[in-house]
Amino acid sequence: MTIEECQKLYDRVIGDLKKTIEEESFLELSIENKKISKFLNGYIYVVAEDDFSLSKINKFYIKRINGFIPKYTDETILFKFVSKDEMSSLMNTEEVSPTSLEKNLDDKYRPGNIDATYTFTNFVVGKSNKFAYTFAMQTAENPGKNFNPLYIFGGVGIGKTHLMQAIGNYMLDKDIHKKVLYVEAKEFCDDYIHACNSQIEKQRKIDEFHQRYRDIDILLVDDIQILCGKDKTQEEFFTLFNFLINRNKQIVITCDRPANALEGMADRLKSRFDQGLVVDITPPDLDLRTDILKKKIKTFSSKNDLPDDVLEFIASSFTSNIRELEGALNRVMYYSVFNDSPITLDLAKEALATLIKSQKNANKYANNSQVYENIQSVVAAYYNISVNDLISSKRSAKITLPRHIAMFLIKDLYDLPYKKIGSLFGGRDHTTVMSAVEKIENDLKSDEELKMAVDNIKKKLNI
Repeated sequence: MTIEECQKLYDRVIGDLKKTIEEESFLELSIENKKISKFLNGYIYVVAEDDFSLSKINKFYIKRINGFIPKYTDETILFKFVSKDEMSSLMNTEEVSPTSLEKNLDDKYRPGNIDATYTFTNFVVGKSNKFAYTFAMQTAENPGKNFNPLYIFGGVGIGKTHLMQAIGNYMLDKDIHKKVLYVEAKEFCDDYIHACNSQIEKQRKIDEFHQRYRDIDILLVDDIQILCGKDKTQEEFFTLFNFLINRNKQIVITCDRPANALEGMADRLKSRFDQGLVVDITPPDLDLRTDILKKKIKTFSSKNDLPDDVLEFIASSFTSNIRELEGALNRVMYYSVFNDSPITLDLAKEALATLIKSQKNANKYANNSQVYENIQSVVAAYYNISVNDLISSKRSAKITLPRHIAMFLIKDLYDLPYKKIGSLFGGRDHTTVMSAVEKIENDLKSDEELKMAVDNIKKKLNI
């Protein structure tokens, strides 16, 4: 949208507002005949006349103003009123668009490792995510007050990270000086281990670690399940959690399961996760998947629409993962360009044949999740240890051998990808799993005691 189009929209919306409130109240706002200052990432920025006007607009009228927008455009955009100082900071910020992001990835990220493309305005809302979306918005509006922590759980690729980072982007849009930090739980673990294991100036490294994670206004932690089995890191995160909560700093957490289902997570941490608000996101239904595709299509300059039968085919073929859904659309669009052919149902089927086959295999793996957990339980019982020990970071021989056997059995019996097996054992790297499986395979050739143990475990598994 051009500045001229933004200006025209603003004048119409403010005209509508003028008709709905008393003249004296309208004049106090000093918003008529204002010039648009900037259009950035789905927000139209307007500088308020003074702090009094800014406070009154944002407290009483901003929702009403934005409520008029759908009358004049289908685009997902919002007006945002800011002070002159805030606008000065924003004037140096470049607009983010899909094409510019591909050309310059450095422009994609904002302070605190926030991905600028994840906003509320481009988050497609449906039945499966409306509850989570609503309370994510409220958390962004009033951080550290009502829902702390906000715990978002759900499967892979259904929008948890998008929603979490949208909170960070919203807060930065509202106040560019806010200290927002987004990290994956694995990064938190790595940072902590690096600080503790530093041989030179160890205390300085620990102080730097604490400063990074404590001197913030909002902490966004992705995939908290990675902490399962990592006792020392959990202790540090528990301390950090209390430090931030006691100072009314907002914490947002995502996970692939409810807190009470986190095997290998300390009970006191699970209790803390549940003390705020727990929301879930479920796989998108057909209507939402179709809406997501329609919105994604708009990012392609060469195409503005797809035949309905192609949309339905893609939306029906990729049902549980939004990233895969969007990836399928990308493949169809570029396949069409590469072959210089119009997009038809036959072309879409040809372009997606390999992906659909791969996706069916992935669904097979997902449907066997209880089987994998049963293997872990049987192996743990055979060696008289707990499943928590099996997936923990402990490295004693008593635990390492059964862990390797469980990994080997899952790979040998179900050919699960190494990365997926790693996720079942506390988020271990795929190379670690590969090494474990290869070790058991080699040892079975000469170790009769090991061979007997594996055979006995298979019998207990009825294999």
